[in-house]
Amino acid sequence: MADPHQLFDDTSSAQHRGYGAQRAPGGLGYPSSSASPQASFMADPVSSMAVAYGSTLAAQGKELVDKNDWEVQYQQDTPVAPRFDVNAPDLYIPAMAFITYILVAGLALGTQDRFSPDLLGLQASSALAWLTLEVLAILLSLYLVTVNTDLTTIDLVAFLGYKYVGMIGGVLMGLLFGKTGYYLVLGWCCVSIFVFMIRTLRLKILAEAAAEGVPVRGARNQLRMYLTMAVAAAQPLLMYWLTFHLVR
Repeated sequence: MADPHQLFDDTSSAQHRGYGAQRAPGGLGYPSSSASPQASFMADPVSSMAVAYGSTLAAQGKELVDKNDWEVQYQQDTPVAPRFDVNAPDLYIPAMAFITYILVAGLALGTQDRFSPDLLGLQASSALAWLTLEVLAILLSLYLVTVNTDLTTIDLVAFLGYKYVGMIGGVLMGLLFGKTGYYLVLGWCCVSIFVFMIRTLRLKILAEAAAEGVPVRGARNQLRMYLTMAVAAAQPLLMYWLTFHLVR
């Protein structure tokens, strides 16, 4: 019963109950768990898109890991073009890496006040000479071991040219962080190129031996294995030989 001396009715409790009744279904103003996916997407579209994108990347990464296929695709006994197959050898990266390596070498020599056109030319010719010597040595070894493979001279230049990417990273880290950064980055790149060459040449050389019916423990197959290991082991040595004098 209302107080006769009260001029106005107290409606604060009724308003409080009404306000609370309107917000109860959502719980503290947030959407309830029974909300539809469309409503959740409309409520926070950025988070929903981020989750969907992350799920797509995870699925693609799992597919690549599960596939684990480094073989080059063929179409009518002809290798597929690099733009259609990520495993196909391509000269674009090796060629650009070689040019960038020469530019980075000039930068390193300039920061040490040792730059000269003759020295830069010597650096470029030395790297090119070592690459040519590598290709000729591998071709001669393949001939002596009598390996029937579809490896061409262009393929060898492409595979051997990938080491310049790691050399660039090592020299740049050496300029920024000194010899510690140089050895850390170059060491990681050396391990990467070693694994890459083993897995790539194994498919090109040892797989051909298996197709020919050569015994796994046969003498010829052992020579092919040693050749694969030698080519892979030569890459880290050349990466260090062509860059160690650029970092001080």
